Amino acid sequence: MASSTRASSLLLHSHKTNHFIFSLNPKKPSLFHSFPSLSSPSFSLSLSSSPSPSTSSTITRVSTVPLEYVPPAPDSNNFQQEISRLKTLRLKLSTSKTLKQKLKVLNSDSKVKHFLNTKGFERVLGSLGLGLNELFLVKCLVAAGQDHVFDMGFGEREEDGLRSSVKTALYALVEMIEKWDVNNGGSGGKEGFAKSQKGSVLVDEESGDLKKLLKILGEIEEFYDCIGGIIGYQIMVLELLAQSSVEMQTTNHSQHVHESMDCHFLEIHPPTGCDLSQSTEYASQAALWGIEGLPDLGEIYPLGGSADRLGLVDPDTGECLPAAMLPYCGRTLLEGLIRDLQAREFLYFKLYGKQCITPVAIMTSSAKNNQEHITSLCERLGWFGRGRSSFQLFEQPLVPTVSADDGRWLVRKPFVPVCKPGGHGVIWKLAYDKGIFQWFYDHGRKGATVRQVSNVVAATDVTLLALAGIGLHHGKKLGFASCKRNSGATEGINVLIEKKNLDGKWAYGLSCIEYTEFDKFGISSGPRSPDSLQAEFPANTNILYVDLPSAKLVGSTRSERSLPGIVLNTKKSVVYMDYFGNRHSVPGGRLECTMQNIADNFLNTYSSRCYKDVEDKLDTFIVYNERRRVTSSAKKKRKHADMSLHQTPDGSLLDIMRNAYDLLLQCDIDLPEVEGNDKYVDSRPPFLIFLHPALGPLWEVTRQKFHGGSISKGSELQIEVAEFLWRNVQLEGSMIIAAENIMGSTRNDENGEPILKHGHRCGRCKLHNVKVLNDGIDWSSGDNVYWKHDVRRFEALKVILHGNSEFEVNDVTIQGNHVFEVPDGHRLKITSGDPGLAVQSDPIPQNLMDTGSWFWKYNINGSHILLEMAEL
Repeated sequence: MASSTRASSLLLHSHKTNHFIFSLNPKKPSLFHSFPSLSSPSFSLSLSSSPSPSTSSTITRVSTVPLEYVPPAPDSNNFQQEISRLKTLRLKLSTSKTLKQKLKVLNSDSKVKHFLNTKGFERVLGSLGLGLNELFLVKCLVAAGQDHVFDMGFGEREEDGLRSSVKTALYALVEMIEKWDVNNGGSGGKEGFAKSQKGSVLVDEESGDLKKLLKILGEIEEFYDCIGGIIGYQIMVLELLAQSSVEMQTTNHSQHVHESMDCHFLEIHPPTGCDLSQSTEYASQAALWGIEGLPDLGEIYPLGGSADRLGLVDPDTGECLPAAMLPYCGRTLLEGLIRDLQAREFLYFKLYGKQCITPVAIMTSSAKNNQEHITSLCERLGWFGRGRSSFQLFEQPLVPTVSADDGRWLVRKPFVPVCKPGGHGVIWKLAYDKGIFQWFYDHGRKGATVRQVSNVVAATDVTLLALAGIGLHHGKKLGFASCKRNSGATEGINVLIEKKNLDGKWAYGLSCIEYTEFDKFGISSGPRSPDSLQAEFPANTNILYVDLPSAKLVGSTRSERSLPGIVLNTKKSVVYMDYFGNRHSVPGGRLECTMQNIADNFLNTYSSRCYKDVEDKLDTFIVYNERRRVTSSAKKKRKHADMSLHQTPDGSLLDIMRNAYDLLLQCDIDLPEVEGNDKYVDSRPPFLIFLHPALGPLWEVTRQKFHGGSISKGSELQIEVAEFLWRNVQLEGSMIIAAENIMGSTRNDENGEPILKHGHRCGRCKLHNVKVLNDGIDWSSGDNVYWKHDVRRFEALKVILHGNSEFEVNDVTIQGNHVFEVPDGHRLKITSGDPGLAVQSDPIPQNLMDTGSWFWKYNINGSHILLEMAEL
């Protein structure tokens, strides 16, 4: 581990007047800022005691100069001893019925006894005014071997050889404070100290840190109750570290997989399934099932991750932001998810003439103020015209990161462990705990689609609708949307599991193996070769269909089953800053659950082996599509001079452009092809095309709105209108057409909330035989950020449709820079004049004000959707 060199020292100097110098933090004195973690590998401690020349007092200095750190190999025997102790403690706690009984059990634990018997600390602990439940949390943490989190000085181990000098200094300080407190009548006359009625010795900052710590501990104890709370969390950490230690010493992967999965025999096979790009008729039918079933569906967004790889920072405040707030293609990523959902709802309205508002459950976290940012965004945008009641936000707990060396929690400063979200797999238990499943039932929902915020292409064409349609129509419990896996990608694989259980029965089902677990299954995680195992398997994309009752059943189990796919990934270092400002990079991780591994609860069992043709009978299923129509993520910031655009906003933008090319090429529109990513590492994309998803969202629908013409290299096209017609349009430059009312207008409901009413007073646009010529984007500008759609332009044709307005252009060439703003309730028509353009603006007749003078009428013909224009 490398970290910046920064020396800090502590100076305690006692006088007869009970004054003291305490100089770690120049801003305020602090009892608990005095000692770095004695167990932390990043600190070197040099202790000495010598008498002062002028007094008999002792001066103790603690050096905290960071050192290079190479972790020793974990000792699995030590892990097993600690695991055994903690399991015994967990059993005793589980059989205790009252909080007082549980505290009695904890008080008898050897680590807690030692902690409480430490001279001075019991008095300090008692002075904090903690309730029984808070004392229980504190003692659980101590029993779990993590007392260093509280004080970074009391919790050192005897064998460190540092106990005497450190504690001598600490006890002297405690006694001084207590004497000073008595002499001052307990009034807290020393500025900077927060005094409770019982005489707390914590300063304001640390008192706040302690409260936050107790909140985190309370959430861990409550959420992980199914495995034993704080104690159970630490047991699982140590078990996984011990398992990792064994795996490093053996090559018998098969044996360990069988033991961990409680089976005699296990094989993984590449799953088959419907390829939507090949079985186009079935794909259309499945998508129609999805549209028809929209009133039975909910939407689930796991947005609680910390998204550290994006490095997203608010440019005004410097605050770190979550992925949902990434400004992408002109809006945040969260807005993009809602746009896609509303496009599907608009399609349902056009087919069935009924409004459908899908309930959306969003899992947040407190990482990077995730919950506050998402709530603020939704409020600012009026809950997207859907009503507050159609959203349910539920916050996942933060969990501590641990050292891969010994399983000890990493700490930034006293009371502040390094915490991160516990993975998206906590979503099922959390949804049950927070009443999310019942909330979906109250909205009449049977199933839900799950989508991650960083995947910007998941709703392309038939993918999501077909996935949900198959799941609903065939009564499946879980479905995966998958595609070909990129070589060397940090993504898991979907597999067909075949195993023989200990009872002799055979079990089959689709599941996922995370890339961090490849070694366990003997799969190489390096670059893919044609004969490697991973070359055969498709990518796990975390796009799911889930049957809500089935997911609720898993989330409600009071066992480890409710936390699917638990892993402890120590392959990446935990990077954090301590309170001295030193940067640390420590091999470690935290318990993470993987939401897609809920599939492991849905295996089907048979009395005999039946590998062939078993997939159609399973409760789980998988569909495939072209990769760029399934997954392309904006999840990590592109580094300077990085030659790879994979999983960056820059790379995902190119996939959006490729999809636009694929779509418009089928509309007989001539446009330049988008080449491989390597062609655009140091250059601009060939064009920018952004089409609102409500133009489809199925390409079969969109294709009937576009036909003929061309889009030249370097052009820009943005269409933010659903009721739109393009016939033989040639574009060379920039054209932006944006409606205020894309899918309808908003009206206040009985609660005074603005609700979008589909099809009511939409903006509309027709383009017939039009040539648009202008200088467009300044592609040479260094300020352009294409994935944000933040560009400088020389010229553009801009059409802004206010309210219920219409724009129509026939048989003209529009050259140069133009802005046409069409007022609410008006139709602007442009034709060829003599000379130039003839512009005519007329009010829309009152009887056509709500519907407009024309609209697309959608009809179902077999498994297809046909459009015809209704002109009034």
